[in-house]
Amino acid sequence: MCRPFKKPERYRFAAALVGGAHPADQPPRVPYWRLSGFYFFYFAALGALLPYWPVYLQSLGYDPGRIGVLMAILAGTKIIAPNIWSWIADHSGRPLTVIRLGALCAVLSFCALYGNRDYTAMALLTGAYSFFWNAALPAFEAITLHHLQEQSERYSRVRLWGSIGFIGGVLAVGGLLSLFPIADLPYAILAMLINMWLTSLLVPAGKAMARQADTPRFWHLLWRGEVLAFLLVSFLVQVAHGPYYVFFTVYLKSHGYSDGAVGWMWSLGVIAEIVLFWCVTHWLKRVALRQLLLSGLLLGSLRWWVIPLVVDQPWLLAASQLLHAATFGITHVVAIHLMHRHFSGVHHNKGQALYNSTSFGAGGMLGSYLSGALWLSWGATWEFQAAAWVSLSALLIAWFGVGRSAKKDRRR
Repeated sequence: MCRPFKKPERYRFAAALVGGAHPADQPPRVPYWRLSGFYFFYFAALGALLPYWPVYLQSLGYDPGRIGVLMAILAGTKIIAPNIWSWIADHSGRPLTVIRLGALCAVLSFCALYGNRDYTAMALLTGAYSFFWNAALPAFEAITLHHLQEQSERYSRVRLWGSIGFIGGVLAVGGLLSLFPIADLPYAILAMLINMWLTSLLVPAGKAMARQADTPRFWHLLWRGEVLAFLLVSFLVQVAHGPYYVFFTVYLKSHGYSDGAVGWMWSLGVIAEIVLFWCVTHWLKRVALRQLLLSGLLLGSLRWWVIPLVVDQPWLLAASQLLHAATFGITHVVAIHLMHRHFSGVHHNKGQALYNSTSFGAGGMLGSYLSGALWLSWGATWEFQAAAWVSLSALLIAWFGVGRSAKKDRRR
């Protein structure tokens, strides 16, 4: 339960969001709303893009194979971009400058996407835009945790605004597409990217972190069995999400769902994610990270298995969407905390970048590519059930490789 406080009255809502304590009890100068604002607009842009971009590409005349490749490029730049930009951030000592520059370049390069129908040009411009866009988030995760300091369990209370932004993007664009043609989609995405860049200008840098004399080398931290096992699990989790992220909207529309209904199906998953982010702050103090991870992977397997079985039963499909709290919410929160634990201090940016590039980058790219390549030959049912088996494989690796030696994983 959150601790109530009596006054002043105007602080109650904000204090509840960050964990329930009076602002005087918080560490000083945590820029909660400015951190949250960046997450809001970053994921609002993602919510406008992820469900509807394949439909936009389809309107340009691209077949499923080419759509899969273009979506794979969006994910594939996450393999390279976060690591390059995190290296620059660490060596320059100015990570916020890197974030702001990446956000501005993302805005400028996305402008060039509009109106392009040539496939080669679209692929090159997609790579350029996503190279800058994907660079921002891992470094910002490190900045958020640096501001929270010893209260890293409250990360989820900041990150939930990203989920709220995602819902806002999905619903707003779903509503707009019922009034305007799909060709206008880039305008909506661009507006959210501009707001993301403007918000980054308001975030303070925080105190710089000095290197300690006994700080181990990054590669020594990486080549540990538990770290490698967890990175492999994160990779497989995103491979399993491939059919969902690339073709869930197309799949629903082929079964007669309207744009509004598609938007609400996406939003239900993110609403469940928001509830998870709210509750997990307390769970992290009582439940082992290993147990949270295993439960998320098991529920993920169930989710992918049932989607093609209930696609024509909207209420059951809606219920399956609530499992997004497990497939993304739990696995992501566990990942952020494990990487924060294993790669602290001067390696923090590189650790968060490594997680993003391995999971959302390599895993997302392979999942997107395979989804596009196999969609017509395998069909939706087999693709989603294959995703369930991938998730089960991740569960087995996590069972034997992640957190077995820890009796209890508590965040302090």
